[in-house]
Amino acid sequence: MPTDKARRQQLRQEHRPENIARRLQQPPEPRRLSDLVLGAIDGCITTFAIVCGAYGAGFPSSVVVVMGIANLIADGFSMAVSNYEAVGAEQHFFESARRTEEQHIELVPEGEREEIRQIFAAKGFRGESLELIVNTVTSDRRLWVDTMLQEEYGLSRVFPNAFASAWWTFIAFVVVGLIPLTPFLFSGLTQTQEFVGSALLAGVVFIAIGLVKGVVNRTARLRSAFRTFLLGGGAAALAFCVGYLLRQAFNF
Repeated sequence: MPTDKARRQQLRQEHRPENIARRLQQPPEPRRLSDLVLGAIDGCITTFAIVCGAYGAGFPSSVVVVMGIANLIADGFSMAVSNYEAVGAEQHFFESARRTEEQHIELVPEGEREEIRQIFAAKGFRGESLELIVNTVTSDRRLWVDTMLQEEYGLSRVFPNAFASAWWTFIAFVVVGLIPLTPFLFSGLTQTQEFVGSALLAGVVFIAIGLVKGVVNRTARLRSAFRTFLLGGGAAALAFCVGYLLRQAFNF
C-alpha cells in the first residue's frame, strides 16, 4: 500500500493542469462492473438455488444438471434482454427529455433562463457572478440543454452500450452460474458430496464477488464479501427449505 506521502505526490501529479486537461478531454467510459457483478451474483444464486431446491426435494443428480443448465441459459438470456431493454429505455427517456428542453428554450427562453438562474442561485451564486453564469450557459444552446438535463432531470450524456451491457451480463451469468454445477458433472461422487462441493464453490464465488466489489468501489472488502455471501446463502437456504417442505408435503 502506498504511504500518505506517496499518495499525496501521486495526486499532485494527476492534478497538474496539463493532466487535468487531458483527462477531461477524454469521454468518460461506462463501467462494466455493475453488469458483471449483477450477472455473476444472479447466475450463481440461480444455479445454486436449483441445486439446493432439488437436493432438498430428493431429486437425482441428473435432474439437477438438466434443470441447472436449462435455467442457466434461459435465465441468462432473459436477464440479458432485460438489461438491454433497460439501457434502451433510459436512452429513449434522455432523448425525449432533450427534445422537451429544446422546445421549451425555443418557446419560452426567458422562463428557461430563469430556471438556470434559480438552479445556480440554489448553489450559492449571487449578483454579478450569478448573472455571468446564466449568460454563459444560455449563450450556448447545447450547453444550455445539457445543463437543464443534468440539473433538472439528473441525466448524464454518458450511457452504456445496450448490446455490450446485455452481452457481459449474459457471459457473467453463464460462466459463474456453471461453477456450482461442476461437482454434479463428475462421476464417482455421492449426492451428498456433490451438494457439499457445490455449496463450497458457491460460497467461494460469493465471497470473491464481494471482495472484487470492495476493491473496485474502494469500500470495506470483508464487509462487502460478507454481505454478498449472506445474500447468496440466504437465497440458497430459502430454496432448500422450499424443496424440503414440498418433498414432505407431496412425498416425492
